[in-house]
Amino acid sequence: MTQENQHIEWKESWREEYLKWICGFANAEGGVLVIGQNDKGTVVGIHNARKLMEDIPNKVRDILGIMVDVNLCDEAGKETLEIIVEAYPYPVSYKGEYFYRSGSTKQELKGAALHRFLLGKQGLHWDGVPLPHVSVSDLDTNALAYFRRQALKSQRLTPEIIDESDELLLDQLHLVEGKYLKRAVALLFHPDPERFFTGAYIKIGFFENNVDLRYQDEVHGDLFSQVNQTISILKAKYLKAWISYEGLQRIESYPIPETALREAILNAVVHKDYASGIPIQISVYPDKLMIWNSGQLPSDWTLERLLGKHSSQPFNPDVANAFFRAGMIEAWGRGIERIMQECVTAGVPEPELRYERTGLWTVFYFLSEQFLGETTGKTTGKTTGKTTGKATGKTTQKKILALLKIQPSITQRLLAAELGVSANGIKYHIDKMKSEGIIRHVGASIGGHWEVLQ
Repeated sequence: MTQENQHIEWKESWREEYLKWICGFANAEGGVLVIGQNDKGTVVGIHNARKLMEDIPNKVRDILGIMVDVNLCDEAGKETLEIIVEAYPYPVSYKGEYFYRSGSTKQELKGAALHRFLLGKQGLHWDGVPLPHVSVSDLDTNALAYFRRQALKSQRLTPEIIDESDELLLDQLHLVEGKYLKRAVALLFHPDPERFFTGAYIKIGFFENNVDLRYQDEVHGDLFSQVNQTISILKAKYLKAWISYEGLQRIESYPIPETALREAILNAVVHKDYASGIPIQISVYPDKLMIWNSGQLPSDWTLERLLGKHSSQPFNPDVANAFFRAGMIEAWGRGIERIMQECVTAGVPEPELRYERTGLWTVFYFLSEQFLGETTGKTTGKTTGKTTGKATGKTTQKKILALLKIQPSITQRLLAAELGVSANGIKYHIDKMKSEGIIRHVGASIGGHWEVLQ
């Protein structure tokens, strides 16, 4: 045992309050509580080990209602105790309080977190809980009709099921529990989900910086409408399109591929913790777009695993299933990978995923302004675009030159990744500096190296 972690805790001596740690282990993945070892990992020993071997199992049984193994260990003549705690399939409480082992800390579960935990121990999920006082007649017929059209197009439901009555369709989607509709139904098909769940909407804002909010919008209604309206508002009001021409055809390109943006918003909707009462928040800046949704990764998931382009089971599997049947998302586990692939294909930076205890950030960085200024300025003939492009383009070229001096064999692909500029942007600057005699490439295209001449 070299250090404390999610499954190991050290304590110098025994105190009854350490029953909370045992409770936390039982509610999480189990673990070992070592008595007689300090926080630095040094064995200090305990003088009453044999008495505690009798007392601790009895207290754990009487107060927590579970059984633990208590082992006596001897290290260099110093006695310690190992309290081995198994993970329990049902909730374990300490005098009415619930604790959970997270990382190397003990967390008391309250409010929405406690509700999620208790549901999970019962094999339930938040959006699968029955919702009284909502009937099929309360649902939005437009939302149901939209779902039917999408499901027919995706061919993920048979025409026979799609043509069923609303009641039978919802039952076929496993959105009915006994005589009640599930919470997911209100989110997916009710005209006003916020009547039941505070914060069940999307908030968008444009910021000049971290302080100055210039304008904002709120998107309400059923979840299908929220996703579609959010995409439309972002494209119309918040994201500037790049204009180019192929012959006489005008082409508009946005700083984020629409498929990647839609997938990120769908991920936020599907994984959001609707019990939090906090809306999904999209913050747009001149150089980036940030999506935040409240929620937590499952206990067996790490950010590293998420960054590995995988995705966990949706926080709201019933909601996810409806979006899947409508052809709006791929099979579970593909969302993050698809976002990354769309960005790579479009030649824009892959988004940054950042997890914190309250939720998950997805951050899209726009292509550098210097490349945009040069290309769009020349295409549209705007003097401001050309001027800005020249000024900021020099900065990019200086950065490229610095990297070429440090790594003469660096490829253009690695330059693009290092500077957050598209492959076309790097090629533009490389060709420009070669034509001006600033740099040259020596040797074969593969295996050669760069020389900085000026």
